[in-house]
Amino acid sequence: MLSLPKILCIDDTAEVRRLVHRLLSRSFVVLEADDGLTGIEMAVAERPDLILVDLHMPGLTGYEVATRLKSLLPNVPVVALTADVTDNVRERVLASGSDGYISKPLDPDRFEQQVRAYLAGEREVLADESFRQAYQQMLVARLEEKVRQLTASLERNAELNHQNLVLLERAQRRARLLEAGARVSRRIASILNLDALLGATVDALCDEFGFTYAGVFLLDETGQWAWLRAGRGEAGKTMVAAGYKLEVGGRSMVGLATAQRQARIALDVGEESFHFENPYLPGIRSEMALPLLAGEEVIGALTVQSVEEAAFDEDDIAALQMMADQLAVAMGNARLLKDLERAHRELMRSRTYEAIANATSESIHWVGNKAAPIPGSAARIREDVARYLVIANALLAEAGPDLQEHKYARSLSQAVEELRGLGVDVAGIEAELSSYPAHRLQRMLRAASILEDLAIIEDSARAILSIKEDLIGPARQRREELILLPDLVQETIGSMGIPAQVVRTLFAANLPPVRADRVQLGRVLINLIKNAMEAMEETAEEKLFIWVRLADEPGFVVIDVIDNGVGIPPDQIDKIWMAFYTTKGERGGTGLGLPACAQIVGQLGGKIVVESEVGLGTTFSVFLPAASA
Repeated sequence: MLSLPKILCIDDTAEVRRLVHRLLSRSFVVLEADDGLTGIEMAVAERPDLILVDLHMPGLTGYEVATRLKSLLPNVPVVALTADVTDNVRERVLASGSDGYISKPLDPDRFEQQVRAYLAGEREVLADESFRQAYQQMLVARLEEKVRQLTASLERNAELNHQNLVLLERAQRRARLLEAGARVSRRIASILNLDALLGATVDALCDEFGFTYAGVFLLDETGQWAWLRAGRGEAGKTMVAAGYKLEVGGRSMVGLATAQRQARIALDVGEESFHFENPYLPGIRSEMALPLLAGEEVIGALTVQSVEEAAFDEDDIAALQMMADQLAVAMGNARLLKDLERAHRELMRSRTYEAIANATSESIHWVGNKAAPIPGSAARIREDVARYLVIANALLAEAGPDLQEHKYARSLSQAVEELRGLGVDVAGIEAELSSYPAHRLQRMLRAASILEDLAIIEDSARAILSIKEDLIGPARQRREELILLPDLVQETIGSMGIPAQVVRTLFAANLPPVRADRVQLGRVLINLIKNAMEAMEETAEEKLFIWVRLADEPGFVVIDVIDNGVGIPPDQIDKIWMAFYTTKGERGGTGLGLPACAQIVGQLGGKIVVESEVGLGTTFSVFLPAASA
């Protein structure tokens, strides 16, 4: 048996690779690579019969990949895949060594035929050699740029290595400080008596960090003075007994730390104008003061001092602030409890508001879904009534004088004149109807159609008026069942009346069912398909592709809704999921459709993702959990 030809697709976009695989896998062995280097290696190893290369990829561009492939496999046709519509793209592609190119988005109807043509020997020839020379010059320029980048990277790496050594030394010192801080925290964590706690803190700080002196100040009730409550050694005891205090905001390190709510460092107290010369502590050269904060309130300060010059740096602040925070927590226990109670009340209030907001959002989505059919039905009724009146008036114009004077005839003529007064193009409607054959008029004008639209409006209005009961009662509950997605997709397409030449479907084999509410999931499909059709209104040839497949993620099924419409600008991609945000402008749209779809799919344990490129089209992918047995 003859083996199938091998086709290698090199493209960094997974959706393109999947589409190529879907369109060619029946007749060819399709190999895939998601970047240029991997593709080159796979081509050398697998020796494919034809290679498809995306032009715009990170790292090696498709041009460079094509050049390398032709040097390695000169007899293998290389065909570029590109959405590039700039001038001379064909010449640039051929100058790189490619044998031709195929435009994106791929045409499912012609793609296999194009591939077979290149396999059969079709080649495009570069007529103007100046493009090849320009391409070679570009390759040389890129090589020079790569060399410059590599040289700059080597220089930068050397600089980074030096910086890393400095950072490593700082990190090691910081780790030692944090370890010492952790030991101090453990020593004071279980002390409940305030005086014992403060005394243990200043001793532990001096023992672990090697400081000459440490002291703890607490603010009085006025908040104007910081009183020393504990100090290291005999000097500390003497100052506590003497009622040693410093003014908040005064000319001292403690005064500044409590007033400014931030740490202060004096590396050389002889040059620091705010250092207070303490007669009890002669010979001090460095000082650091850290505020003690209980919530948002300053309750005191921690001071550490050394006889060494420049004994502290920013790393010491990080380590000692932990001590200060630990101390403040122990002393502000009662305040913290009140803060926690207040925070709890705020949290409960916030959750209540959130619940109300979610319920309101759901109600708005529900009302929007119910009201959605009304404008369309009303528009159809308006058009049908106008057509019936115009037809009747045209027949009346051909009747005899006696019939034209009948009271029914006069009422009919008056109604037509009212249409004209309302701005309705009566003559245009009559001309349009006159151009239609009889069988089309019979399909277009049906009394049953008007009654159906009236029933839709009536049902929607009744549902909206009964929203209170529907929200509270069983109507809000989902009626889940096992759903075969191909059946639901076909039903939805049929109900929307989309022409067969516009839509194509593809269903993977052995698709598992999903468990969902059939009506809600149908609304998701209707919304996505409707958006796709509206996005293609200005497209010359509308192409809607719906693909139901197994997801790469185990346990999920995916519905891809792909259009070739105008696309969504990058700055609007995230906004389309916001309630009431719409990209349709004056064309209408409440901005609730996509948020509602996301909510419905999210309730099922799934998700919706979107990929779009302006001018090329949009793909919405709905991921749904496969139903377990």
